[in-house]
Amino acid sequence: MSEENEAYSLFDDVCMAVDNAAAHMDIHPGLLEQIKACNAIYKFNFPIRNDDGTYQVLKGYRIQHSHHKLPVKGGIRFSSYVNEEEVKGLAALMTYKCALVNIPFGGAKGGVSIDPTKYNVSQLERITRRYTSELIKKNFIGPAIDVPAPDYGTGAREMSWIVDTFEAFNPNVINAKGCVTGKPLSQHGIDGRTEATGMGVFFGIREAVSVKEDMDALGLTTGLRGKKVIIQGFGNVGYHSAKYLSEAGALIIGIAEYNGGIYDEEGIDLEALKAFQVKNRGFKSYHKGEFISEANSLLTYPCDILVPAALENQITGENAGDIKAKIIGEAANGPVTQEAEKILAQKNVMIIPDMYLNAGGVTVSYFEWLKNLSRVSFGKLEKRYDMKKFDALLESIENATGDTFTEAQKELIVKGASERDLVVSGLEETMVTAYHEMNKTRKEKNIESLRTAGFILALERIAVSYMDLGIFP
Repeated sequence: MSEENEAYSLFDDVCMAVDNAAAHMDIHPGLLEQIKACNAIYKFNFPIRNDDGTYQVLKGYRIQHSHHKLPVKGGIRFSSYVNEEEVKGLAALMTYKCALVNIPFGGAKGGVSIDPTKYNVSQLERITRRYTSELIKKNFIGPAIDVPAPDYGTGAREMSWIVDTFEAFNPNVINAKGCVTGKPLSQHGIDGRTEATGMGVFFGIREAVSVKEDMDALGLTTGLRGKKVIIQGFGNVGYHSAKYLSEAGALIIGIAEYNGGIYDEEGIDLEALKAFQVKNRGFKSYHKGEFISEANSLLTYPCDILVPAALENQITGENAGDIKAKIIGEAANGPVTQEAEKILAQKNVMIIPDMYLNAGGVTVSYFEWLKNLSRVSFGKLEKRYDMKKFDALLESIENATGDTFTEAQKELIVKGASERDLVVSGLEETMVTAYHEMNKTRKEKNIESLRTAGFILALERIAVSYMDLGIFP
């Protein structure tokens, strides 16, 4: 979608979902309008000098959707599809996502309208640092104000450039590392952030298929074992979603990428396919399975669970009628349009909404931000203490019983929690609790849509924040 073709608006789609949820609530119309509106929109142009001495003028955005809680939180996207409506929609989704999973951030999003594959590392660094300096000038970044993160087209490398630029401008800010999350470990990132979104997708789908009543309604058994899964997108989120689902017993039979897909009813060797993709920049000529040149057609292949983990607006009114999956797990932001959702509801397809399912990234980003503010790694203070305590406990049990624990048993019980152990535990707790709260709301309100239930929960929590601030009665 380009700026010249804005017939589809992600922001309007999100607002429509909010209105659908509000219809099931008693909420002040003025308060609803405030919640839906973007609090601050910053769009700007800035130049970049190319290696050959020529210049380009690039367009950047940072949109803060909601200030009901600060700081606001949301990724930075480098993509030729970046435009104001997309960024507004993504920022709004961040607001409702954080509220749904009880993460104390407002929502935001940012981006630069470029195709990052057409720029070298030196150019990307100049673009990132200049973008950051523009945010600093307008006070649109800071550990207490606005905390960006990676998104489509950016990663840990770009986040390290951002934090370095922010620290250069703010040498006296002791918590400067907390101005951005998704940083490399060497720059005070957190262990587990890379796989966080995909792991959250796994936890969310696992919880959904654990509810017997819901699976009976879909004609499925409970549990992941044996479930046939198709993944759209084999980047960071798609790969880790597939990895953890596969390890839990699901069978990954299809993977779609922008330049082709692979289909194999016997199951795909994820590590072998990933290695091939990295080496060959695609799946063509992969030795096993069927190569699908029109990769998006895989969305309509028979499967139990379909996981769109690429871009928004992938399942629309045009192809929704052909979807054969029983469950769609929205790992990407906004992959199913409102029109498509109505069609899928008539087909009794369960949609696990993006605002919940891909919240693993912001959840672990929250843990990273807390780590940066406390300036100490999780587990560092208590790990050895716990190990010695449990070791003494086992020794007491052995002395009292005369039995001896095996080395494997000792290692499992005595082991103190590492930073990654605590991050995974916190992520699992967040995803498990949020799913069952959302599903409970769906049943209490007697509605079919998990998305609507999620928005109801989010709206209730945001409304309470505004009322506690005394802005609305």
